[in-house]
Amino acid sequence: MALSAKKEGFVHLLDSAAMITSNNRKGLGPGRPVATTHGEIEQAAFRLFAERGFDGTTMAAVAQAVGVGRRTLFRYYESKNDIPWGQFDRTLDNFRTILDEMPEELPLHQAVHRAVLRFNEFPPDAQPPHRERMTLILRTPTLQAHSVLRYGDWRAVIAEYVARRQGLRPDDVMPQMVGHVSLALALTAYERWLEQPAASLQDLLDECMRQLRDYLTD
Repeated sequence: MALSAKKEGFVHLLDSAAMITSNNRKGLGPGRPVATTHGEIEQAAFRLFAERGFDGTTMAAVAQAVGVGRRTLFRYYESKNDIPWGQFDRTLDNFRTILDEMPEELPLHQAVHRAVLRFNEFPPDAQPPHRERMTLILRTPTLQAHSVLRYGDWRAVIAEYVARRQGLRPDDVMPQMVGHVSLALALTAYERWLEQPAASLQDLLDECMRQLRDYLTD
Protein backbone atom coordinates (compact mmCIF):
# COMPACT_ATOMS: atom_id res chain seq x y z
CA MET A 1 0.00 0.00 0.00
CA ALA A 2 3.02 5.58 -3.03
CA LEU A 3 1.36 7.54 -0.20
CA SER A 4 -0.01 11.11 -0.51
CA ALA A 5 1.33 13.70 1.91
CA LYS A 6 -1.88 13.39 3.86
CA LYS A 7 -1.31 9.73 4.55
CA GLU A 8 2.44 9.67 5.15
CA GLY A 9 3.26 7.31 7.91
CA PHE A 10 0.37 4.44 8.15
CA VAL A 11 -2.98 1.15 10.03
CA HIS A 12 -5.78 -1.97 10.65
CA LEU A 13 -4.38 -0.38 8.81
CA LEU A 14 -4.72 -0.31 9.76
CA ASP A 15 -8.80 -1.73 13.28
CA SER A 16 -7.58 -0.94 12.43
CA ALA A 17 -9.28 0.57 13.43
CA ALA A 18 -8.32 -1.52 15.56
CA MET A 19 -9.17 -1.39 16.97
CA ILE A 20 -11.07 -4.03 18.96
CA THR A 21 -14.12 -3.45 21.07
CA SER A 22 -13.64 -5.04 24.45
CA ASN A 23 -15.12 -5.23 27.88
CA ASN A 24 -11.74 -4.61 29.47
CA ARG A 25 -12.26 -2.54 32.62
CA LYS A 26 -8.64 -1.91 33.55
CA GLY A 27 -8.15 1.20 35.62
CA LEU A 28 -11.22 0.95 37.83
CA GLY A 29 -10.42 0.46 41.49
CA PRO A 30 -11.28 -2.75 43.36
CA GLY A 31 -14.89 -2.81 44.49
CA ARG A 32 -15.79 0.21 42.39
CA PRO A 33 -18.91 -0.15 40.23
CA VAL A 34 -18.13 -0.51 36.54
CA ALA A 35 -19.11 2.70 34.79
CA THR A 36 -18.70 1.78 31.14
CA THR A 37 -16.60 -0.10 28.60
CA HIS A 38 -14.30 0.89 25.76
CA GLY A 39 -16.95 -0.24 23.30
CA GLU A 40 -19.67 1.91 24.86
CA ILE A 41 -17.41 4.94 24.76
CA GLU A 42 -16.56 4.37 21.10
CA GLN A 43 -20.19 3.95 20.10
CA ALA A 44 -21.26 7.10 21.94
CA ALA A 45 -18.33 9.06 20.52
CA PHE A 46 -19.02 7.96 16.95
CA ARG A 47 -22.64 9.03 17.27
CA LEU A 48 -21.43 12.47 18.32
CA PHE A 49 -18.84 12.57 15.54
CA ALA A 50 -21.63 11.88 13.03
CA GLU A 51 -23.84 14.60 14.52
CA ARG A 52 -21.27 17.32 15.27
CA GLY A 53 -18.18 16.36 13.32
CA PHE A 54 -14.95 15.19 14.90
CA ASP A 55 -13.65 18.71 15.51
CA GLY A 56 -16.97 19.80 17.01
CA THR A 57 -17.04 17.02 19.59
CA THR A 58 -15.36 17.47 22.97
CA MET A 59 -14.31 14.89 25.52
CA ALA A 60 -16.78 16.52 27.92
CA ALA A 61 -19.58 15.83 25.45
CA VAL A 62 -18.47 12.21 25.08
CA ALA A 63 -18.37 11.78 28.85
CA GLN A 64 -21.85 13.23 29.17
CA ALA A 65 -23.20 10.97 26.41
CA VAL A 66 -21.74 7.89 28.11
CA GLY A 67 -22.86 8.98 31.56
CA VAL A 68 -19.44 9.16 33.22
CA GLY A 69 -17.17 11.89 34.49
CA ARG A 70 -14.28 13.29 32.48
CA ARG A 71 -11.74 11.70 34.82
CA THR A 72 -13.29 8.29 34.23
CA LEU A 73 -13.30 8.83 30.47
CA PHE A 74 -9.61 9.73 30.49
CA ARG A 75 -8.84 6.42 32.19
CA TYR A 76 -10.02 4.73 29.01
CA TYR A 77 -8.73 7.16 26.38
CA GLU A 78 -5.99 9.71 26.91
CA SER A 79 -7.33 12.01 24.21
CA LYS A 80 -10.16 12.35 21.71
CA ASN A 81 -7.70 11.40 18.97
CA ASP A 82 -7.29 7.96 20.54
CA ILE A 83 -10.98 7.04 20.38
CA PRO A 84 -11.20 6.36 16.61
CA TRP A 85 -8.28 3.92 16.96
CA GLY A 86 -10.02 1.90 19.67
CA GLN A 87 -7.76 -0.35 21.73
CA PHE A 88 -5.02 -0.18 19.14
CA ASP A 89 -2.23 -1.35 21.44
CA ARG A 90 -4.11 -4.59 21.96
CA THR A 91 -4.64 -5.04 18.24
CA LEU A 92 -0.88 -4.66 17.76
CA ASP A 93 -0.28 -7.42 20.30
CA ASN A 94 -2.61 -9.58 18.23
CA PHE A 95 -0.70 -8.62 15.08
CA ARG A 96 2.55 -9.78 16.69
CA THR A 97 0.92 -13.09 17.55
CA ILE A 98 -0.36 -13.52 14.00
CA LEU A 99 3.11 -12.92 12.57
CA ASP A 100 4.80 -15.18 15.11
CA GLU A 101 2.43 -18.00 14.17
CA MET A 102 3.28 -17.83 10.48
CA PRO A 103 5.11 -21.00 9.35
CA GLU A 104 8.84 -20.41 9.10
CA GLU A 105 8.93 -22.18 5.73
CA LEU A 106 6.71 -19.51 4.19
CA PRO A 107 8.60 -16.99 2.06
CA LEU A 108 8.84 -13.69 3.88
CA HIS A 109 6.56 -11.82 1.48
CA GLN A 110 3.85 -14.47 1.84
CA ALA A 111 4.06 -14.46 5.64
CA VAL A 112 3.65 -10.68 5.86
CA HIS A 113 0.93 -10.77 3.18
CA ARG A 114 -1.12 -13.35 5.07
CA ALA A 115 -0.60 -11.62 8.41
CA VAL A 116 -1.82 -8.27 7.10
CA LEU A 117 -4.96 -9.91 5.72
CA ARG A 118 -5.67 -11.66 9.02
CA PHE A 119 -5.01 -8.48 11.00
CA ASN A 120 -7.64 -6.70 8.92
CA GLU A 121 -10.47 -9.21 9.42
CA PHE A 122 -13.45 -7.59 11.11
CA PRO A 123 -17.00 -8.84 11.72
CA PRO A 124 -19.65 -7.24 9.50
CA ASP A 125 -21.64 -6.21 12.58
CA ALA A 126 -18.72 -4.45 14.30
CA GLN A 127 -19.73 -1.33 16.22
CA PRO A 128 -18.76 1.24 15.22
CA PRO A 129 -18.76 -0.12 11.64
CA HIS A 130 -15.23 -0.59 10.36
CA ARG A 131 -15.89 1.50 7.24
CA GLU A 132 -17.09 4.38 9.42
CA ARG A 133 -14.01 4.07 11.63
CA MET A 134 -11.57 4.05 8.73
CA THR A 135 -13.34 6.91 6.96
CA LEU A 136 -12.83 9.01 10.08
CA ILE A 137 -9.19 7.99 10.48
CA LEU A 138 -8.19 8.48 6.85
CA ARG A 139 -10.26 11.53 5.98
CA THR A 140 -10.16 13.76 9.05
CA PRO A 141 -7.33 16.30 8.62
CA THR A 142 -6.97 16.98 12.35
CA LEU A 143 -6.35 13.27 12.99
CA GLN A 144 -3.44 12.94 10.59
CA ALA A 145 -0.62 13.95 12.95
CA HIS A 146 -1.85 11.48 15.57
CA SER A 147 -2.27 8.80 12.91
CA VAL A 148 1.39 9.11 11.96
CA LEU A 149 2.28 7.84 15.44
CA ARG A 150 -0.09 4.91 15.12
CA TYR A 151 1.20 4.06 11.66
CA GLY A 152 4.72 4.03 13.05
CA ASP A 153 3.71 1.55 15.73
CA TRP A 154 2.11 -0.69 13.09
CA ARG A 155 5.19 -0.59 10.87
CA ALA A 156 7.40 -1.41 13.84
CA VAL A 157 5.58 -4.71 14.41
CA ILE A 158 6.39 -5.79 10.86
CA ALA A 159 9.97 -4.53 11.12
CA GLU A 160 10.51 -6.57 14.30
CA TYR A 161 9.20 -9.71 12.60
CA VAL A 162 11.28 -9.21 9.46
CA ALA A 163 14.39 -8.54 11.54
CA ARG A 164 13.90 -11.76 13.47
CA ARG A 165 13.36 -13.77 10.30
CA GLN A 166 16.39 -12.28 8.55
CA GLY A 167 18.81 -12.04 11.47
CA LEU A 168 18.80 -8.24 11.29
CA ARG A 169 17.99 -5.35 13.59
CA PRO A 170 14.53 -3.75 13.36
CA ASP A 171 16.12 -0.45 12.36
CA ASP A 172 18.08 -1.98 9.47
CA VAL A 173 17.08 -1.00 5.96
CA MET A 174 15.25 -4.16 4.93
CA PRO A 175 12.91 -4.46 7.95
CA GLN A 176 12.13 -0.75 7.72
CA MET A 177 11.45 -1.02 3.99
CA VAL A 178 9.07 -3.95 4.43
CA GLY A 179 7.16 -2.04 7.11
CA HIS A 180 6.82 1.07 4.95
CA VAL A 181 5.87 -0.83 1.80
CA SER A 182 3.31 -2.96 3.65
CA LEU A 183 1.76 0.16 5.12
CA ALA A 184 1.56 1.85 1.73
CA LEU A 185 -0.05 -1.22 0.17
CA ALA A 186 -2.59 -1.54 2.99
CA LEU A 187 -3.49 2.15 2.81
CA THR A 188 -3.98 1.88 -0.93
CA ALA A 189 -6.42 -0.99 -0.37
CA TYR A 190 -8.30 0.96 2.28
CA GLU A 191 -8.62 4.07 0.10
CA ARG A 192 -10.04 1.97 -2.74
CA TRP A 193 -12.41 0.26 -0.31
CA LEU A 194 -13.76 3.58 0.95
CA GLU A 195 -14.31 4.71 -2.65
CA GLN A 196 -16.02 1.43 -3.67
CA PRO A 197 -18.77 0.54 -1.16
CA ALA A 198 -19.51 -2.80 -2.84
CA ALA A 199 -15.87 -3.94 -2.88
CA SER A 200 -14.43 -6.56 -0.54
CA LEU A 201 -11.74 -5.22 1.77
CA GLN A 202 -10.06 -8.62 1.93
CA ASP A 203 -9.96 -8.89 -1.87
CA LEU A 204 -8.47 -5.41 -2.19
CA LEU A 205 -5.88 -6.09 0.50
CA ASP A 206 -5.00 -9.39 -1.15
CA GLU A 207 -4.56 -7.68 -4.52
CA CYS A 208 -2.41 -4.90 -3.10
CA MET A 209 -0.29 -7.06 -0.81
CA ARG A 210 0.64 -9.31 -3.75
CA GLN A 211 2.87 -6.44 -4.85
CA LEU A 212 5.10 -7.05 -1.82
CA ARG A 213 6.79 -9.97 -3.54
CA ASP A 214 8.21 -7.50 -6.09
CA TYR A 215 10.23 -5.94 -3.26
CA LEU A 216 11.34 -9.12 -1.49
CA THR A 217 13.22 -12.29 -2.20
CA ASP A 218 14.03 -14.90 0.40
